[in-house]
Amino acid sequence: MEPTLLARVGYAFISLFVITNYGLLLIGSMARISAKVQGRVGQPVYQPYLDIVKSSAKRNSIGHGVMFYLGPVFRLAGGIGTFMFIPAVYDSVMFRNFSDAGDLLLVMYFIFFGQLGMALGAGEGGHPYSAIGVSRGLAQMTAFEVPFALSIVAIVIQYGTLDITAIVAAQQGGFLNWTVATNPLAVVAALIAFLGMSMHNPFSVVIAPQEIPIGPPTEYQSNLLGMLQTNRAIFNGAKLVLYMNLYFGGATNLAMMVVKTFLIYFINVFVGQSFPRLRTDQSIRFFLGVPTLIGIASVIIAAI
Repeated sequence: MEPTLLARVGYAFISLFVITNYGLLLIGSMARISAKVQGRVGQPVYQPYLDIVKSSAKRNSIGHGVMFYLGPVFRLAGGIGTFMFIPAVYDSVMFRNFSDAGDLLLVMYFIFFGQLGMALGAGEGGHPYSAIGVSRGLAQMTAFEVPFALSIVAIVIQYGTLDITAIVAAQQGGFLNWTVATNPLAVVAALIAFLGMSMHNPFSVVIAPQEIPIGPPTEYQSNLLGMLQTNRAIFNGAKLVLYMNLYFGGATNLAMMVVKTFLIYFINVFVGQSFPRLRTDQSIRFFLGVPTLIGIASVIIAAI
C-alpha cells in the first residue's frame, strides 16, 4: 500500500535523522582511526556532537552581508536536497525518501548547489584570503567534476535510465551485477573524484591548514558554524549512499548500508594518511589527466 504524502514526509524526517547521526558518528570514528594511525589518542567518537552543541550555544555579533548568512543555509539545503532524492535503502517504504520524484541529474544539481552556496558565503567574509579559498575550491570542483560526470554518463548509457532506484534494481542478484563488476573503469573514475569531493588529503586545497589557517571554522561562528558541521554529516552520508547505489549494488537493509558506506568512506582515510597534500595546480592537473582518461574509457566501454 502506497503511504500518504504526510506519512512519506514523516518517513523522510526519520531517514534524515538516521543519516545525520550516522554521518556524525562516521566523522568521529574516522578522526579516531586517523589519530591511531598517527600515534595519537585522538578525539572521542562523539566529539562532533559536542562541537555542534558548543557552536549552537554561542552568539554571533559579526556581520558581513546577507550572503554571508545565506551561504551556510544554501550549503545545508544542498546536503538535505541531495539525500532526499536518493533511496537510502532499496525497496524500503521508510528509507526510500523521495527518490521517485527526482533523478540523477537533480541530485547532481543539488551537490553543486551546496558547494556554490558555500563559495558565495565565503566570498562575503571579511578575511582577505577568502577569495583564495573560493578560487581554489571552485577550480578543484570543476576539475573533479569531469571524471565524475563521465562516470555518470557511462552508467546512464549502461543502464539506460537516470532513475537511481532503477539503477539499483538493475544491480540486484549478486556481486557480478554490480557496476564495480560490469564497468570497473567507471567506478575507478568516480572514486578518484570522490576523494576530491570529500576534500581530504591529498586534495585538501581549500582550507589548507598547513598553509592558511583560515576557512569556515574561523570565518563562521555560533549557530552558522553549527549548521555547517551538521551539513558536513548529512552531505557525507548522502554522497556515500549515492555512490553505494550507483556502483556497489545499493543496500536492502540498514546494516548493509552501514557496512558498504563505511568501507567507501574508509578509502578517504587510507589515501589521506598515505599521501601529502597537493598544490592547487597539481590537483587540477591530476583530475584532468588520468582520471578523465579513465572516465572516457568507461563511457566507450558502456557504449559498445
